[in-house]
Amino acid sequence: MASIQTHIHLVRHGHVFNPRDIVYGRLPRFRLSEKGIRQARSAAIFFNFRPLAALYSSPLLRARQTAKELRMAIDQTKVRISALITEIHSPFEGRPSAEADALNGDVYSGAGPGFEQPKDILRRTRRFFSRVTKRHGGHHVAAVTHGDVIVFALLWANGRALLPEYKGRLGPLGIQHGYPAHGSVTTFSIDPDRPDARLAVNYWEPDQ
Repeated sequence: MASIQTHIHLVRHGHVFNPRDIVYGRLPRFRLSEKGIRQARSAAIFFNFRPLAALYSSPLLRARQTAKELRMAIDQTKVRISALITEIHSPFEGRPSAEADALNGDVYSGAGPGFEQPKDILRRTRRFFSRVTKRHGGHHVAAVTHGDVIVFALLWANGRALLPEYKGRLGPLGIQHGYPAHGSVTTFSIDPDRPDARLAVNYWEPDQ
């Protein structure tokens, strides 16, 4: 008999109010913009016919606000917080976004001790996948997280190297604009009989 897959839907948080245009990273008090709220509400459409066993969120404000919009739209009673899917820890935090943009988003090369590398991000994401599969096996689970967390899980699931230069160049993997859009949903389907196998992946994004 075929095994029942667990479907983990990683939702990227909505657009952030960031008038100073800095790399906000894990800094506190970065909330959703009005556009971000609309994106979060649009993301709820994806779950209309996918009843969720649980809804998780990164602890950061923008993710929690996105999860709140999802919770209200899809009638979930609780948002569970997991630090395993929080934003990356980068030396660019608080610096102008233009500095990271000039490096094509590579905030990893040359980062000193104490900062995360792609393998560190994937390690905690896989721990999250493992916990969710044990708790909610055979069900659909949504988790609001951050762009690079999704990127490196996506590269791993497709058997690609965890190279920062692939950021923004994910079109061949089905990411329409090269990088996960705000309010997008990237689904990882896990076979309980083959937990270490590469995962089936699907991508969806709302009308922006």
